[in-house]
Amino acid sequence: MSMEFKGKVALVTGGSRGLGATTAAALAARGADIAISYVASVEKAEAVVRTLEETGVRAIAIRSDQADPSAARPLVDAVVSHFGRLDILVNNAAIAVQGQTVDDPALRDEELDRQWRINVLGAVATTRAAARALSDGGRIVFVGSGLGSRVPFPGVADYAGTKAAIVGYAKGVARDLGPRNITVNVVQPGIMPTDMAAAVADNLPEAVMDLHAIRRIATLDEVAAAVCFLAGPTADYITGGVLDVAGGFQI
Repeated sequence: MSMEFKGKVALVTGGSRGLGATTAAALAARGADIAISYVASVEKAEAVVRTLEETGVRAIAIRSDQADPSAARPLVDAVVSHFGRLDILVNNAAIAVQGQTVDDPALRDEELDRQWRINVLGAVATTRAAARALSDGGRIVFVGSGLGSRVPFPGVADYAGTKAAIVGYAKGVARDLGPRNITVNVVQPGIMPTDMAAAVADNLPEAVMDLHAIRRIATLDEVAAAVCFLAGPTADYITGGVLDVAGGFQI
C-alpha cells in the first residue's frame, strides 16, 4: 500500500469504534500517525491504539466529549503537543437520534438537542480549533450522511438537519482556508454496518434497497477509502465538495 501519509498527523474524532476506527486504520496503513478522540470506552480506544501501533505508526487516544464545545481546543492542543503538528482532521464523531416525527407528543427534545450539540456545534468547535493548528496544505474531511441531501422516510428530521448543516459549514470553511491550500470536503455515506444502523442494516425492506443502484449497503472500508482519497495528494484541487458513498441511492 502507498505510504502517501508518511510524516503526516491525522486526528480522527470518534475513532474508538465503527467508521472512526476503520478510518484511523486506513490512514495508518498509508503511513499517518494517528490521534483518536473518544468519550466513554477507554478499553476500546486503547485497543485501537495498540492495533495502530502494530502497523509501525505512532498513535494516541484522547478522551474528549464533543457535546462540550469547550473541549475542542484542549483536544487539538493535546494532539499538537504530542506529535508536534496536525495535517489532517477527520470530523467523524456523531450520534443518531431517530424514529420520532416532529409532532410526536413524546418527542425526545433533550436527546435531539444533544444531537445538534455533538453533530454540529461540536464539529464546528473542533474545526475552529484545528484550523489554527493545521499545516498549510492540510485536509479537513467531514463525515456527513446521505440523509443530509435526501430524506426518504419520516423520523429523521433533526438528524438530517445536522448533516445538512455540516455541508453548508464545510463549504464556508473551504472558502476561508483555501488561501492556505487547506481543502475541506464532506463524505456522505449511505447506510453502513455501524452501531447507529445496527437495528436496520441487516433487515432493510426491499423498498429501501430498490432506491440503491447497487443493491447493498456500504462497507466501512469503502467509506474510509473515500476519506483517505480526499485527505490525500491526488485530491489537491478538490475542496468544498460532497462525495456520496451510497451505492447510487436516489429518491
